[in-house]
Amino acid sequence: QVQLVESGGDLVQPGGSLRLSCAASGFTISESSMFWVRQAPGKGLEWLSNTGPFGSGTDYADSVKGRFTVSRDNAKNTLYLQMNSLKPEDTALYYCSRNPSVTTSQGTQVTVSS
Repeated sequence: QVQLVESGGDLVQPGGSLRLSCAASGFTISESSMFWVRQAPGKGLEWLSNTGPFGSGTDYADSVKGRFTVSRDNAKNTLYLQMNSLKPEDTALYYCSRNPSVTTSQGTQVTVSS
């Protein structure tokens, strides 16, 4: 059974950092394209990143490029999103997914506020 579980969300001050985790089961993340997306209150899904399979690299949305970094621990079958220089507009529910238009997990809440 395919399952994705996000964690690591929190309340953080502007300029702060967080690392989100996405633990996968039922498939191998290194063999799949993996996406991070987010949904702010009252808005639709926003694509943040696409990590290709077999080490083929990561693309980032302009809104997070240079601030967010995706990494992967293949031994733990876990995807990470390191978020630095957080802004209030980064406040959202964050999801990892195998499809940038569909989320099947609960997500993790990130709130950036002073």
